[in-house]
Amino acid sequence: MFLDEGGNFDFSNNGTKYFTLTAVTAARPFCWYGPLASLKYDLIEEGSELDCFHASEDEQEVRNRVFRCIADNLVSLRIDSLIVEKRKTGPALQPVAKFYPRMMGYLLQYVLRPQNLQYVTEVIIITDSLPLKKKRGAIKKGIKLDLASRLCPETKYRLLHHASKSCLGLQVVDYCNWAIYRKWSKQDLRSYELIQAGIKSEFDVFGWGTT
Repeated sequence: MFLDEGGNFDFSNNGTKYFTLTAVTAARPFCWYGPLASLKYDLIEEGSELDCFHASEDEQEVRNRVFRCIADNLVSLRIDSLIVEKRKTGPALQPVAKFYPRMMGYLLQYVLRPQNLQYVTEVIIITDSLPLKKKRGAIKKGIKLDLASRLCPETKYRLLHHASKSCLGLQVVDYCNWAIYRKWSKQDLRSYELIQAGIKSEFDVFGWGTT
């Protein structure tokens, strides 16, 4: 499982309206790995100096080709996303050490269902570097406690933090999360529609309220 987030942790009027947390889950072999690795070196041979894929920074032509690779391999992965309209977040939940693990728990309830784990012996979760170094320990502890509560004792799990430049899986989830974030924050469906068939859950956590 590869995880990425969109938006920021600023709950003032200066912060982003939405925070998104997205998971891309797959079992090996990763069918998208070869096409994306080939695309990277195709781009280099075409004159690009690109060292990794990053949706918000890549040129539109690069984004088009990356999304084509992802769209061609949707059958081999699942996408789950949690959407938070931040102004509805109560003050007690806003500290990142509380907010991040709680939102992670809401997301994982869709991915780590018993029927999804029937033949799984180990769950490996990979994120980019966690935000806010001072509170990283509290965040990691909260995530691990949530994982332990959702998995049966026979299912092992590990939580890893890799540089996104080193991991195509993190680059894939970055693209998927970017498309979903653009849908919610800018009503831009262009990229979202390319991956929509692979989205298994998209939960607006505070969608039922107005306060």
